[in-house]
Amino acid sequence: MPTKIVLGLQHGDEGKGRVVDDLVQTWADVVVRFQGGGNAGHTVYDKEGNKFVTHILPVGVLNKSKFNFIAKGCVINIIDLFKEIKELNVLPENLLISGNCPLIEPTHLIKDKIKYQGKLGTTGRGIGPAYSEFYARDSILFKDFIKSPKEVAIKIQDKFFDYQTFLAELGIEGNSDVIEENFRLFNKWFNEYNKAHKLLEAYLCSNENIIQEIYSRNSNILLEGAQGSGLSIYSNNYPDVTSSSPSVGEALNSTGLNHKQIDEVIGVIKSYKTKVGSGSFPSRCDPVSEDVLSKIGKEFGATTGRPRKCGWLDLDEVIDAVNINGVDHICVIKSDVFCNIKEPYVYHEKELKSISKINSVSLEDSAFVDLLNIIKTKTGVNKVSFTTGPKRGEIVWNV
Repeated sequence: MPTKIVLGLQHGDEGKGRVVDDLVQTWADVVVRFQGGGNAGHTVYDKEGNKFVTHILPVGVLNKSKFNFIAKGCVINIIDLFKEIKELNVLPENLLISGNCPLIEPTHLIKDKIKYQGKLGTTGRGIGPAYSEFYARDSILFKDFIKSPKEVAIKIQDKFFDYQTFLAELGIEGNSDVIEENFRLFNKWFNEYNKAHKLLEAYLCSNENIIQEIYSRNSNILLEGAQGSGLSIYSNNYPDVTSSSPSVGEALNSTGLNHKQIDEVIGVIKSYKTKVGSGSFPSRCDPVSEDVLSKIGKEFGATTGRPRKCGWLDLDEVIDAVNINGVDHICVIKSDVFCNIKEPYVYHEKELKSISKINSVSLEDSAFVDLLNIIKTKTGVNKVSFTTGPKRGEIVWNV
């Protein structure tokens, strides 16, 4: 009855989606997205190089023979979810959604853009305000929307109008333009409301013990994390973080599994580091190297398209993430991109350490083997895998 969990050990964008996708093809029966919202996209390339992007949907939906579940630790924008399900043609027999997922409302989108997008560099997808309202015990849940769409519509409208009144009373210059734009967003969102309800009612899961029941049937369960450990709300990088916890602890809370039921924790890292949003970045590399990594690695957000800052592999943060999550297995991504760096470094004990140039992602390349050994030695994780390219199946497992 094995259960594996795939987590990011850096600041997100590590390539977790492609690791999940590979395991979906070869091992998993069930894929569970357990935290975050539509701010965290996963990009997957199949064997022919065709590109697929998921946002809130688990990567397993790309395989029509697998069952997928969005657990209650996720926040969902019903309009975006409705569009993503239609775009990827996902059927209810392949996807269910916990009724306890909090909704992202138009007011959350507006609050995020006004208060947090400029301050913290958020995606403006309403994630933080939605989680804030959940912890304040004021959320509208997915099951409320499905069972009582008219009553929920009234609640969402009332909250929106109250917030617009609050903004108007602030009397800030140019506020009328802001409020006018808010109403455009609100009307656009609500134009899809009834259509979203009609489609999504078939995806409601009212059984909150479903993952435990699946576990008891000896199915292979893969828990899919979003973002990375350095962005956890509980990390030392606060407040430059996301509003959920991409961790083993959050996976347990969200799915109802216990720690004894997690058989393997797979941590994903790039051979370099990327970051979006605000906050310190001590391992950020020189502009020339950053340009190489950014262009060759196509370092742009899957959801937002924002360019990512690039830097050297920060072993200090990886070690912390390994210890916090009890990582058993590390998968190293994009070393083929790192081969284009003439003078590479890693960052450890708050210093840059020069390493040999990697010429090929192969166990025949001594510099690449040295990098893998550095990662093993410093983290204490002896089970390591790596990718040789961006496509499905280009992972060398369990070196």
